Amino acid sequence: MKRVRGRLAGVVASALAPALLLAGCAQSVDPIERLGKKAAEGVRQPRPAPDRAYRRWGLTEPLPRPPRPTARPLARGPHTAGRALPRVVDHVPTRDRVVFLTYDDGAEKDPRFVDMVRELRLPVSMFLTDSVAGPGYGHFARLRRLGAGIQNHTLDHRALGGQPYAGQRAEICGQQDRLRTRLGARPRLFRPPYGTYDTTTLRAAADCGITALVLWRAALTPAGLAYTRGDHHLRPGDIVLVGPDESTGPPLTTRTTRILRGARQRGLTVGRLEDYL
Repeated sequence: MKRVRGRLAGVVASALAPALLLAGCAQSVDPIERLGKKAAEGVRQPRPAPDRAYRRWGLTEPLPRPPRPTARPLARGPHTAGRALPRVVDHVPTRDRVVFLTYDDGAEKDPRFVDMVRELRLPVSMFLTDSVAGPGYGHFARLRRLGAGIQNHTLDHRALGGQPYAGQRAEICGQQDRLRTRLGARPRLFRPPYGTYDTTTLRAAADCGITALVLWRAALTPAGLAYTRGDHHLRPGDIVLVGPDESTGPPLTTRTTRILRGARQRGLTVGRLEDYL
């Protein structure tokens, strides 16, 4: 009888061994596999934490998305010799509570600025000079892929006012061709170096396919925002120049944050200039 009982116990143990082994394997399943199995079975997973990128850039709240533009495209300026000339603007007439960030030359190529534009989904317009931006067009290609506007600021950053037509046209059209070749951009907007221009500049710009000369009403300086006219605070439709190449000052991301904070204090956000001009 004892021998029978011993044999039965051995048979039971042999039968249970595979089951126990499987149970042990089940207990040792990797937690990631377990989550994947739950997801496959339709178990709702917890949502990831909301994006807090704005805090990394010194903001206390996310930037509101800009509204759809209500301003109509600006008509061209006065006619000369039967031709319509580009309109000169430093401010966009709109009720939308937006301002526009513009950057000149292309001397600053901080990769962190690309990160800032990406993470904040920040609309910006880059007015590029070939002799300054040229060695690093790859930086601006990355910005363009993120939606940044690429616009014209001449080949060599020479003051145009008072110069002959041929020279002005070469500076503007030459940069049109360069930006088309290097970045695939077809600029419609042009900012004359130092903000100086004359009627010849308007004629040359029109002949190069430019529809608007873009100046600025507010510019960021080391002392803060400086205004060319009107109220000394940001208003809807203001075009803002973020001062270029402050080599001894704070980085471009810090200067941009300064503008964003000032805009939020006025209940404003950032719009895409190319949507309004």
